Parts: sequence; structure tokens; C-alpha cells
Amino acid sequence: MAARIWLAVIALAGVLIGGMTSAASAAPTPVSYSDIVPAPATATPSSERYTLDSGVAISTDAAGIGDYLAGILRKSTGYAIPVHSSGADGIRLLLSGAPDSVGDQGYQLDVTVSGVVVRARAAAGLFAGVQTFLQLLPPAAQGGKVVAGPWVIGGGKVVDRPRFAYRGAMLDVARHFFSVAQVERYLDQIARYKINVLHLHLADDQGWRIMINGWERLATYGGSTQVGGGPGGYYTQADYAAIVAYAQQRYVTIVPEIDMPGHTNAALASYAELNCDGKARPLYTGTDVGFSSLCTSKEITYQFLDAVIGQLAALTPGQYLHIGGDEAQSTKPDDYKTFMNRVQQITAAHQKNAQAWHEIVNATPTAGTVAQFWDTTTSDSAVSAAAKKGTKIVMSPANHAYLDMKYTSSTKLGQDWAGLVEVKKAYGWNPGAYLSGVTESMVAGVEAPLWTETIRTSADIEYMAFPRLPAIAELGWSPQSKHDWTAFSKRLAAQGPLWKLLGINYYHSPQVPWPSGS
Repeated sequence: MAARIWLAVIALAGVLIGGMTSAASAAPTPVSYSDIVPAPATATPSSERYTLDSGVAISTDAAGIGDYLAGILRKSTGYAIPVHSSGADGIRLLLSGAPDSVGDQGYQLDVTVSGVVVRARAAAGLFAGVQTFLQLLPPAAQGGKVVAGPWVIGGGKVVDRPRFAYRGAMLDVARHFFSVAQVERYLDQIARYKINVLHLHLADDQGWRIMINGWERLATYGGSTQVGGGPGGYYTQADYAAIVAYAQQRYVTIVPEIDMPGHTNAALASYAELNCDGKARPLYTGTDVGFSSLCTSKEITYQFLDAVIGQLAALTPGQYLHIGGDEAQSTKPDDYKTFMNRVQQITAAHQKNAQAWHEIVNATPTAGTVAQFWDTTTSDSAVSAAAKKGTKIVMSPANHAYLDMKYTSSTKLGQDWAGLVEVKKAYGWNPGAYLSGVTESMVAGVEAPLWTETIRTSADIEYMAFPRLPAIAELGWSPQSKHDWTAFSKRLAAQGPLWKLLGINYYHSPQVPWPSGS
């Protein structure tokens, strides 16, 4: 009798231990396809699961993208993850087999029990597919510390392409200077959400941030301060080239801006001959606008700009150079038109297209010039007329897309001249139907500018950009049919644990249902 009791106890213990072992080894619930930001065009989950284990390898015909992905996953998994030019299982990143419908920036992603396959027609699309794949892994997969697996990915299929080809962020490095490392950190952050343009505002009244050979005093003197004083700073041409190269590895195009004819006090302080009276202006550390102007009647002004634009064009592989053109209150309207028309010609002579703030429509936009709309109105007859004549518009309405606007009246950073912009408001507009008379086909894309009068650190950048930048990114990438605040707020909330893990100093908007602990 005692023996039978002990046998029963042993059998019960085996069941319990076996159940505990099974529970302990059960794969965690994979990240949902409904949590991807920006929302894909189509995403169809399946019941299959793929487990990324220590034997995983990446096979690809785009070695740079394979190395990029392996570099992220090695840090978090501790696996070797070799990158090969061919292979049948594991992770495959292929520049073949994608449907024509995805275009050059889209992709197809398939997850089955045997592995992950991302297909695209061009490298930019493959990189976008990799970003989606990373979001299907647990957040720890993008951390910098080794974490024990298993790394489980839910099965499914995504076929995706962007709504707009141009999806930008702008960083003002003129009001406050940010180092190469800080810009690279921001590049990593924006690329995660399929932003493919970083517009760098390189010169303004408070600072000139790029070395120009033959005009060195622009950087050494004009770049020697910033808003509120302080040391300022500037990029050597090697620094700038390093930023461009880092961006290229993330399929982000750098668009450099030299604002003109206004917003030019740093240049006017550096070289007396750029002033109509031949007298250098004092350096400026305030935040007023509209008081400065290059001398539009002097030939030296255009020789100066030819050197600046020529050297930037040589350093910048993208097709656009931003020539500013906003808030030129100190330039007479006729002089403004003559000046902006001539600068467009200089830009074209260096094989680049001009991009400018939307005031460029008050001159004569040339073929290929893009106007960037920043106003708070929904009607601008001059902009709509230019759009009807073929000028493409980048949409950056300040009351929705400016990341330097305060979230609420109590936000310590930022400004409020365009209103308060909580994340729901940043998301709550349609770039393709926002401006009267400007239809979706006339819109090149969207951009989220971050002006830095009050922004001094990377933590400041992150606080103002997140969570609003992903909102603008979704407007640029996802089909309008996917535009739904309730669904987006839940997907945005799912990014919180990743941002916490990465040390991103984001604003915990009460409009978003963040998970506990994020």
C-alpha cells in the first residue's frame, strides 16, 4: 500500500514538474502586427511562429543592410549572426521577388516557421522592411545588452509602400549647435520610423555651422556663439561628410539649408562686404526674426553664395539644397524676387534643385524647385497657384508639424506662437487635403521641423520629437485609409517600452495609453 502511494506521489510530481517545464519553455507572445508604426499598407498575421536562435544567419544581396541588422541583433542576442550572400533559411534580405506595386521605397515581408524573408525592388525599400521586422521582435532586440531568448516572431505577411516619397525631419543646428554624434543619434531615431530626409538648418542669425573654404570666418567667427551666448560650434567639411555618410547608411538624405536673404546676421557679422553699408554687424544671440538681409544689389553677395552653394553641392549627394527665403522683412519685395530667382539659377548651375520655404512662390519658382509650406492657415492663393503650375509642396504647417511647439501651456521647452500641439493634434490632419487648392498629387511629402531656440541637449530634442515625430512619420508613410487616432494611439503606446529601453527622453502624453512601466 505504501509503495503504491509513493508511486502515485512520484507520478503526480512528474506531471507537475513537466507542466512547469512546459510553461517555462513556452514561447512568449509575439509582438502584434497591429503595433507597427507607421501602419503598413497591408499586414496579414498567421498562426505560424519563427524562433530566432543561436544558429541564425542573414543572407542578402545588400551586404550593408545585412550588416546593419546583424549589428543590432548581435548586441541584444549575443549570437554570432554571420552575413552571407546566399542561404535558404533564417533571415533573407533580397533585392528580388517583390511585387512592382511596392515601388522603390516599399517592401514585402514574410514570416513563416522556417524564417523571415524581406523582399524589395531597391535598397531603400529593403531597409524599410528591416525596420518593420525589428518592430516585430521584442523591444529588447534593439537594446545594447545581451538578453536571453527565446526570440519569437509571429508569422504573417506585410506588403507595404509609402504614401509620399518625401518624409522629413528638420533639425535647427544654428540657434543651438549639436555635435556630429548628436545628429547621428537623431538619425538613428528618425530612420526607425521610415523618415528618409533630414533637413539641417545650418545657418541663421545666431550661428553659421559649416566651414566654407575661402570664407572661413563664417564658421570660426559666425559660428562662435548661439542663442543666449555660449560657445556655438561648427562642422568641418569632414564632419559634414561624416553625417552625410551615416545618413546614407540609414537611407536618409541630408538636405542642407542656408537661409537667405534674411536670417543671415551670422554671415553679416563675419564679412562686412556682405552688408550694403560695408559695415559688419555685431554677433547676435537673441531670438527675434526679420531684421537681417544680405545686400541683394552687390555682386560680391552672389560670388559668396556661389562658393557656399557650390561647396555644399559637392558634399551633398541628394538632389536638393534648401535656400530658405522665409521672413525676409528687411528685403524689399522686388529685391527679394530678383535675389531668389538668381539664387535658384546658382543652385541649378551646381546640378541641384532648390528647396525653399513657401515664400519662394512670391518670386518665380523654377522647374524642380520645391516649396515648403509652414504657415498656420489652410488657404494660400499664391502657394496653390504655384502648385497648379507644377511646384511641388512639402507640408509642414506649424500648428501641426512643428516639433518645437509646446504640448501644453505648462511644457517647459518650446514656443507657442503657432498654438499648443499635443500628439493628437500633430496626427490630426491630412497632408493631401490640408491646403485649399493643393491636391495630394501636388504634395511631395511632409516634414516635421524642430527649431532650437529653447533646445540645448539631445534629451531636449527627444522630448519634443517623441511621440509627435512618429505621428508625422505615419502621415507621410501610411495610406490615408489607415488614419485613425484610436488605433494609432495604441500603436504609439506600444513604442513606449522600446523608447524607455533606448533611453529616449520622450513626453508621456496623457492622450496615449502607455503600458505600465514604460
